[in-house]
Amino acid sequence: MRNCLNDKLKELRLSGMIASLDVRLQEARSNRLDYPEFLELLIYDEMAVRQERKTGRALKKAAFNNLKTLEHFNWQFNPNLERNRFYELATCKFIRDARDILFIGPPGTGKTHLAQAVGYEAIKAGFNVVYRSIFDVVRDLLRAENLGKQDAVLNKYLKPDLLIIDDMGLKQLPNKAGEYLFEVIMRRYEVRSTMMTSNRPIEDWGKLIGDVPTAGAILDRLLQHAEIIPFKGKSYRLNHRNDDISQTGFDKPVTD
Repeated sequence: MRNCLNDKLKELRLSGMIASLDVRLQEARSNRLDYPEFLELLIYDEMAVRQERKTGRALKKAAFNNLKTLEHFNWQFNPNLERNRFYELATCKFIRDARDILFIGPPGTGKTHLAQAVGYEAIKAGFNVVYRSIFDVVRDLLRAENLGKQDAVLNKYLKPDLLIIDDMGLKQLPNKAGEYLFEVIMRRYEVRSTMMTSNRPIEDWGKLIGDVPTAGAILDRLLQHAEIIPFKGKSYRLNHRNDDISQTGFDKPVTD
């Protein structure tokens, strides 16, 4: 009977129920659960397994880089950052309202960590999220142009509920980058949320893109409904680098 039940559950692809069946049977006997209560527990187990798998697939698609959560952020290091502001972002209301978010500030102050942490909360809330550096976005679109597949690649950046574009300002972008960036932002404007991080002030974006008029058009779209969050203070990575040097006497590499 037990093997037959397992076979039927396998046939129905109810692996969550299979994994917890023995425990739930014991629990039902010990606590004298009635049939609906027992069944409810099994269904909950199946739903939990499916949700875990769904989240895993979404995280893989998002392609986060060294993901850390809000709980892992060192809020004491840069007290200029308002913790409640980021936990408010984690409610994902800005995604439901199709608003854009800009994190602006020097390198090492937590922009990438917090952008990805908010993205992770969005995935847990059921939203489709894609994380890319600005260089990945431009490279994808330039390659697509050469292969005649612009529409397919562009759609990859238009569909997500939240698109996170990281590292704006690390270096000047290649030719036509502004045109492609403008295309993505313009078509997502007031339809889907875009979050960008930059270590350069907004007024420098024209130089980075190499096209001041295009930068102006991008900013017009972004700034109309965007929330700008400034990042100030010391570099967390640089501080830890100095700690490593002082403690060991050796210059250890620092990773992003």
